[in-house]
Amino acid sequence: MARILVVDDSPTELYKLTGMLEKHGHEVLKAENGADGVALARQEKPDAVLMDIVMPGLNGFQATRQLTKDPETAHIPVIIVTTKDQETDKVWGKRQGAKDYLTKPVEEDTLIKTLKSVLGG
Repeated sequence: MARILVVDDSPTELYKLTGMLEKHGHEVLKAENGADGVALARQEKPDAVLMDIVMPGLNGFQATRQLTKDPETAHIPVIIVTTKDQETDKVWGKRQGAKDYLTKPVEEDTLIKTLKSVLGG
């Protein structure tokens, strides 16, 4: 299946998302902040990135923008997965280049469907 990079500063969220993805046969890479996520994406070229917003240092909006504007990583779809559920956040996330925007707690079916859709499956 796909290699998915999960960028989230919450160990609980990393654990939950990893469990859902691995159950569906995906390989999971993990980063605990935006800067590490950008570096890992450049290094590993995952098939997709699940990006939290509220993180120390480089936040998810900034990290998403860096990935989608960089010719090396622009082809990698970014899905924002966050507790921020305001319409303005969703619009801003898409403006940064995110392919989709999911609100936590995310349902497993929704996550897998969204992944399939951005991976063209």
